[in-house]
Amino acid sequence: MKAMIFSAGLGTRFKPWSDIHPEALALINGKSLLQRNVEYLQQYGIRDVIVNVHHFAEQIINAVEKNKGWGSNIIISDEREELLETGGGLLKAKNLFTPGEKFITCNVDILTDLDLNKLISFHNRHHPLISFAVTNRKTSRYLLFDENNRLCGWRNTKTNEEKIVLPSPQGRGQGVRREKAYSCVVVFEYDIFRLMPFTGKFSLIDVYLKLAADHFILGYDHTGDRLVDVGKPENITIAESVFP
Repeated sequence: MKAMIFSAGLGTRFKPWSDIHPEALALINGKSLLQRNVEYLQQYGIRDVIVNVHHFAEQIINAVEKNKGWGSNIIISDEREELLETGGGLLKAKNLFTPGEKFITCNVDILTDLDLNKLISFHNRHHPLISFAVTNRKTSRYLLFDENNRLCGWRNTKTNEEKIVLPSPQGRGQGVRREKAYSCVVVFEYDIFRLMPFTGKFSLIDVYLKLAADHFILGYDHTGDRLVDVGKPENITIAESVFP
């Protein structure tokens, strides 16, 4: 199984570090976020890893070459001409994946001890197009799920914006719509490339919401596992206390 680590972002929440470095090379207890995610995937036997680059791309490429991929086979997906966000970045990397094989994506600025074997097992058991990890933590933007963990919408609690993409069954009113926070660790079937509803620059969240009505997309709840969004500089201290 291959994986992709999204590492191309501008790291705007990570200033002033990101003024002269890519967020992916920010250090947590002496190891970069990129190295930590590469080693995280290695724990589950995943050593073929695609890394997309844009912001200070050369620094990431040099770090990968200098460290020989930290023991993994790292393939660079070059977005220096245009930053494509997560959805566009995934679509651009299509030819780097193995046709017909499922794969995993994760974000370089998220550290977690989610058990990938459990996520993959969940995916294999239920046979969705996409399975992604979620938790009950607080956020301002939630994905919404029905009682069967199927994605049915999205909600921004700050703006009160809401998108319902999977109507409740007849006679059940609003049904059950559980709010869950996205963990940015995802299992995709390769068929996602055939079904991609957008081109150019777009986010994976937009893909999920566009496809959810006609395709089976599930949330896997891993509440209780450690997870830190290191995209916020104030969380570096937290990450260093949680991930030695």
